Amino acid sequence: MKITTAACLLFITFLSQAKTWIVDQRKNITSIQKAIALASSGDTIRVMPGLYREGNLIVKKTLALMGVDYPVLDGENKYEIFTVTGKNILISGFKLINTGRGSLEDISGISAVQTKGLIVRNNKFENTFFGIHLANSSKSLIENNTLRANAEAEYQIGNGIHAWKCDSLNIRGNDIAGHRDGIYFEFVTHSHIEKNFSHGNMRYGLHFMFSHHDAYVANTFHNNGAGVAVMYTQDVNMIANRFEDNWGSSSFGLLLKDIRDSRIEGNLFAKNTVSIFMDGSSRCHFEKNVFRENGWAVKIQANCDENIFKANSFLSNTFDMATNGSLVLNKVDYNYWDNYQGYDLNKDGIGDLPFHPVSLYSMVVEKMPSSIVLWRSFLVYLLDRSEKVVPSITPESLKDSHPVMKNYDYHF
Repeated sequence: MKITTAACLLFITFLSQAKTWIVDQRKNITSIQKAIALASSGDTIRVMPGLYREGNLIVKKTLALMGVDYPVLDGENKYEIFTVTGKNILISGFKLINTGRGSLEDISGISAVQTKGLIVRNNKFENTFFGIHLANSSKSLIENNTLRANAEAEYQIGNGIHAWKCDSLNIRGNDIAGHRDGIYFEFVTHSHIEKNFSHGNMRYGLHFMFSHHDAYVANTFHNNGAGVAVMYTQDVNMIANRFEDNWGSSSFGLLLKDIRDSRIEGNLFAKNTVSIFMDGSSRCHFEKNVFRENGWAVKIQANCDENIFKANSFLSNTFDMATNGSLVLNKVDYNYWDNYQGYDLNKDGIGDLPFHPVSLYSMVVEKMPSSIVLWRSFLVYLLDRSEKVVPSITPESLKDSHPVMKNYDYHF
């Protein structure tokens, strides 16, 4: 009891000693850099509206830096704006514009190195090379920020939110557009990406590399060069996201490259060139997803195994599934296919005949992409009809033995 009482008294004393510094260009302290130098750990710095050109602001103390009505911090196309290292630092309510650019340095609006407990909340980023860059950081929250860039080529811009070798991050409620990748994770573990809107980025809305035991939930990836890439990764939960309008010759809603033991559930894939492209991936579970109006709903390479597709809805896709081999070691069962032409004589809701989602024409297109020009021709109709009567090329083992007769009608 004595120890607890002493700790409480020490905490109250610490709070009573904390001070709030006001930065106002019309009063005594006109410089953010000066306020940082004067402040002690635990203090708050409130920055009044105005335009501040102070070069690189370095924060090593435990401080709360709070903008009032979005004061503008201008990097003058030369500087990184905030460089942060330390614990329990808050940066909120600023507009950060015009950072420098570099081919060897990841110059950012906010760069955090070896931080813990960092909070970056309610800021606006415009024309920054990297928006927010975290390295060797943990237990940090990036929330409700708006990040905008307008470069014309990938080499001219970095990523919106970039994390390298981090743990236990929470990336939530951000709006990101115009960057190379909206969100980029490399060697990031035990982290959560939730309710972000990543759109109009040049490469990926979200890019995972070597990042295990993470989850991304209820995000929207719209009209990016490609939606999401998850590569060389295990144990990722991808739940209730929207992958929309990712069109182009090499565009995917979701690219899965050498991943395993992951779950893809309750997502909407709509109007993508390829909704899901899988290469070298194993033991992934796909359930309660909707694939609607895509070029290819699923492309699954022959080097994928032990993946399960169950209780998904396939609606108005050009091709429901495609593969590049005849041996298929994955399970497809109890899905709804709007192309299914079988019957249900016993009225149990399950088709009496199995459904083969890979058409002969999709196999031809896989081998000769230029043959896509024959789509909707009478020749294609004859090819697919003949294959149904006498199967010869399409993989016999890739079939749904229990196709459901009614659409699951999941709501998004």
